Amino acid sequence: MKRIGVLTSGGDAPGMNACIRAVARKAIFHGLEAWGVMNGFQGLIDGEFKRLELGSVGDIIQRGGTMLHSARCPEFQTETGQQKALEQLAHYELDGLVVIGGDGSLLGAKALSDAGFPCAGIPATIDNDVKGTDFTIGFDTALNTIIEAIDKIRDTATSHERTYVVEVMGRDAGDLALWAGLADGAESILIPEYEANLERVTDRLRKGMERGKKHSIIILAEGAGKASGYSAGRGGQQQKLSQRSPERRLALLLVADVIQRWIARRVARQHVTTFVLRVARVAFDPHPVQLMPLNCRVQPLP
Repeated sequence: MKRIGVLTSGGDAPGMNACIRAVARKAIFHGLEAWGVMNGFQGLIDGEFKRLELGSVGDIIQRGGTMLHSARCPEFQTETGQQKALEQLAHYELDGLVVIGGDGSLLGAKALSDAGFPCAGIPATIDNDVKGTDFTIGFDTALNTIIEAIDKIRDTATSHERTYVVEVMGRDAGDLALWAGLADGAESILIPEYEANLERVTDRLRKGMERGKKHSIIILAEGAGKASGYSAGRGGQQQKLSQRSPERRLALLLVADVIQRWIARRVARQHVTTFVLRVARVAFDPHPVQLMPLNCRVQPLP
């Protein structure tokens, strides 16, 4: 083996740059040439290869995102796209490929491996939903970012005596919500793996209010409600949609609003606010970063 390539694919995750650096410098240390593939599998198909030297991966270990960039590539899911990728690997005389990414990226690496090309996969996704590893690259950073943000939200919840429903990333896995909820002392945690029991959530809130509790934090993963089918219907009413309908896939994005309305109708004495955090891609950085939630919806009771 004389040349290896490295690419990042799918959603970026904190730590990808550090991983690229490690792959490149380890290869060079052992006398191999390291080549970066730009823009994920799309760049692999289009032949966007870049020679990596010691200096080219310097000063990236602390940066978020990926210096190789990333892109979705539906073409690679076809046999024709995979054949084009193999032809490019042969053209650049690469002997192996390191793929950094989540489950979809690793499936791409498996497709190349099944075709006879040596591949190694490194799990990198904030959702921590890759089998065979305790923690994926990016999960710890995203978790600590969520914890820090919720600490600040709790200050406001205490000041205004409100209940905050905080939605975090996690379409199919509730690791971020579960770990953040335990670390931050959330009253309830809702995750995709288990059916959402909203009656139990509201009962817990009532009991807390009866003993004098003035604020609460509820954390849910963005995919929470899948197990029970909760979604937003017309007029904000809760409804269940068929498993395969496009309306269901769209409505699942609004599950935080649905749960907020459910709780608000049953705990009328307390303001209930939805606060949606998209804190996926914040990496360790020596410079101060102002963290702002994207898509913040505040809907207190009248």
